[in-house]
Amino acid sequence: MVRIYKNGDKYQGKVVWLKEPNDPDTGKPKLDKNHPDAASQKRALLGLINVWGFVYRDNNTWEEGNIYDPKNGNTYSCTMKLTSPNSLEVRGYIGVSLIGRTDNWTRQQAK
Repeated sequence: MVRIYKNGDKYQGKVVWLKEPNDPDTGKPKLDKNHPDAASQKRALLGLINVWGFVYRDNNTWEEGNIYDPKNGNTYSCTMKLTSPNSLEVRGYIGVSLIGRTDNWTRQQAK
């Protein structure tokens, strides 16, 4: 789960929950092992800022951001659009937004 929040005049998000936060082999927190920078491979996934730099435009749209995918270690340009009060459309892409992937994130209610 990623929590999105305002940081200064931009928006970012960090990983606040993982279904399996610990490595099953070691029992230690899962690490960012696929990051291209060796030093970053030692940081924990839980607490990792993986979306950043977003500027609110209008019509419930945020642009100019980036999203990092720890599964493959790649960073993509990204836009986000709130399509309903509880649904966020997140589009990551390389170059132009026509070539990319869109995921829908659902707001989780606080417990």
